[in-house]
Amino acid sequence: MLLDVQDLHIAYRDIEAVHGVSFSVEEGELVSIIGANGAGKSSILNSLMGLVPARSGTIRFRGEDISRIPSHVRARIGIRIVPERARVFPRLTVRENLRIGLYGIHEPAKEKERLAWLYELFPILEERSSQYAVTLSGGEQQQLAIARALVSDPKLLLVDEVSMGLMPKLVDQVFEVLQHLNRERGLTILLVEQNALASLEISRRCYVLETGRIQFEGASEVMRDDPRIREAYLGL
Repeated sequence: MLLDVQDLHIAYRDIEAVHGVSFSVEEGELVSIIGANGAGKSSILNSLMGLVPARSGTIRFRGEDISRIPSHVRARIGIRIVPERARVFPRLTVRENLRIGLYGIHEPAKEKERLAWLYELFPILEERSSQYAVTLSGGEQQQLAIARALVSDPKLLLVDEVSMGLMPKLVDQVFEVLQHLNRERGLTILLVEQNALASLEISRRCYVLETGRIQFEGASEVMRDDPRIREAYLGL
């Protein structure tokens, strides 16, 4: 088991946003967490990355309890996040943004190799490498955010609301990239997303979050056909 989360509680002062959720992700899986806005999805990812402290519960990564270690240590051991709404560094160039993602890599040859691979995956980033990130379109910034997380060769990629604010065509492209990374490169991905149908189409398993609690879980293919899921989350 790559990631094992047990009885996770997350609170903001006196308001508890996540109420004792438990879930797991095996190495090589693409697992999605779907739910309405405000269900607690982003809080879970931010807690896994160490950006939001858990009130209680246990987070194990590769068998090690990482519940209390800081974000930079989690990044060093192989966890990276693609934050909601991209959140690139607007006054840095594309290349500078990517080099920030190289935290923990000290070998120049490996840096060149990773950048070459990312430019192959996202050709537009090579074309825009000397441009400031603020000049990129929304879709290009989202590609940059994904590339910045990938450049360090993570073992677990946390992806937060990657479709938010993107045109449908760009949403399809981004989900195709995630699917490619998982199926062709074997990258383990935990995807948090409001676009439930798109998530179910590319993920292996799914958890459904309602008001901070997991209400349903199972194989994504089965979940797509569940009348309760179809009516409540897929609008079918």
